[in-house]
Amino acid sequence: MLKKDLRLKFLAERALFLPKQISELSLEISNKALQIPIWDYTNYHLFLSIPQKNEVDTSYLLSILHGKDKNIIVSKMVGEIDLTHFLLTDNTLIKINKWNVPEPVDGIEINPSKIDVVFIPLLAFDTKGNRIGYGKGYYDNFLSQCRKDVLKVGLSFFEPVVTIADVLESDVPLDYCVTPNKIYKF
Repeated sequence: MLKKDLRLKFLAERALFLPKQISELSLEISNKALQIPIWDYTNYHLFLSIPQKNEVDTSYLLSILHGKDKNIIVSKMVGEIDLTHFLLTDNTLIKINKWNVPEPVDGIEINPSKIDVVFIPLLAFDTKGNRIGYGKGYYDNFLSQCRKDVLKVGLSFFEPVVTIADVLESDVPLDYCVTPNKIYKF
């Protein structure tokens, strides 16, 4: 299927989830993520969920990262497809932007080259690790600025589709994707 068709399909499926389902599935995804060999690193980039879009609730992963005393980095949207990254501290002020994305106002800026693991929001992914987001290119642009060995971990309520037909050369594939039922390694 094409990205645009998969976007519509999975946005519609995700819209049917009730808050309790999102919470339960998100907790399962977070617990399953503990099984991936990614926990010996220091700097973890985490997206802050958009509740209105029924995204995976990353508050559980946030608690895990805090409990493991990891550095947590969150992003702020700037420009057309750029993100600026900040260390999440007790003093970080989070505001909702015009697209309902929770993001830091400011703080200690972190260069993408310092990030070891990136948890990535997505709508769908395929059996080769290709992923589909909302289509703006923020994460592909961000990931292209990270080190080549940065670990890319997708979080999905759904199992993979067989193939995404219109993958671009600029699309950055995942290393892992965690669903409530399984961990996929690519």
